[in-house]
Amino acid sequence: MTAFRRLAPLLALAGFLSLLVATTGSGSPGPLRIAVEGPQTGSQAPNGLDQLRGVRLAVSQLNAHGGLWNGRKVAIFRADDKAEASRGKAVARQVIAKRIPFVIGPYNSSVGLANLSIYRRHHVLPLWMTSEDKTGGVGATVQPMNSQIAPIEARYVEKLHAKKVAMLVDDTANGAFTKGMATRLRAALEKAGASVGWISIKETTAKGLPSTYYADEVSKALGTKPDLVYVSTYFPEGVRIAKALAAAGANPPCLMGLANVDNAFVAQTTLSQAQRCDFSGVPAATEMPSAKTYVGQYRAAFGKKPSVWGSFTYDSARILFRAINRAKSFDFAKVEHALRRAKGFHGATGTIAISSKTGYRKIVPVSILRVNKQKRFVLAK
Repeated sequence: MTAFRRLAPLLALAGFLSLLVATTGSGSPGPLRIAVEGPQTGSQAPNGLDQLRGVRLAVSQLNAHGGLWNGRKVAIFRADDKAEASRGKAVARQVIAKRIPFVIGPYNSSVGLANLSIYRRHHVLPLWMTSEDKTGGVGATVQPMNSQIAPIEARYVEKLHAKKVAMLVDDTANGAFTKGMATRLRAALEKAGASVGWISIKETTAKGLPSTYYADEVSKALGTKPDLVYVSTYFPEGVRIAKALAAAGANPPCLMGLANVDNAFVAQTTLSQAQRCDFSGVPAATEMPSAKTYVGQYRAAFGKKPSVWGSFTYDSARILFRAINRAKSFDFAKVEHALRRAKGFHGATGTIAISSKTGYRKIVPVSILRVNKQKRFVLAK
């Protein structure tokens, strides 16, 4: 009994400290932490930072209006995977170790293939930003999936009556999305009787490379005298390919995949280089009427114009908050149930409805784009 009396003050102090850690000074619950995973450093950092800012804007707006249904505020945990599949598992385990229940991301499909199953297995609910259909599963997404993009690209090629296509494809370990898109399009074209050549593009993060780094691959593609050149890479590689295509002088039509649709692409190319190809993809927020308010708020908050994918993470965060509020719970299954019944949600990227069966967005804002004289991605006429 004497020993217990000596321990009693220590036990009481421990209980008080535990309560202090779990609450704010006002006695309300501590902030709910959500993870934002993407390439926040590295060659794709312009994409990842735009995504991070989109969530930051949504969180600041939520908190300014009192937080979630029970008054709980939200805080962000940055999960930087550098667009490297080899980092995916470690980043997911870091999020899990911090007992964070929700993640927006990852962005790169190769990373998602490595870590989305880990998140799901440990009951971290993802609003994934990946597009490879193999990354689908529990959770939801507001951005387009490969199976939704491929038919749009196939219709574009069909209108060109292209019978011979040369593909330049990032099929490295980090190119799950780009390889998946090219594979789908090749299958559709070959089924329609077209001849398709495949030339591998090896992703590199080396600095100081010449603008003609992919000149040999481009020359090989053009040497087949194609009716169309199809480029399925992320924008760091796409920039060099656009430069090599422009330098080669040959002018068969060119289509680039949506992973090149980024402000950084047009910033790193001349107008003639940027206009060398059309693009499948989503316009930057500045070109979407539904994003007018978002663009103004983003500029006011960060002093710069938004790019493409921050508007999708902004919508992801807001649709997550609405699901939590409707479920009146932070429970994994209850929030997912509410997410998959989302419809009529007016987002920066347009009206959103989620399929209860797949978690996919029912109608995706994907079009064929071109770069105008102001170096902005706009709808192709």
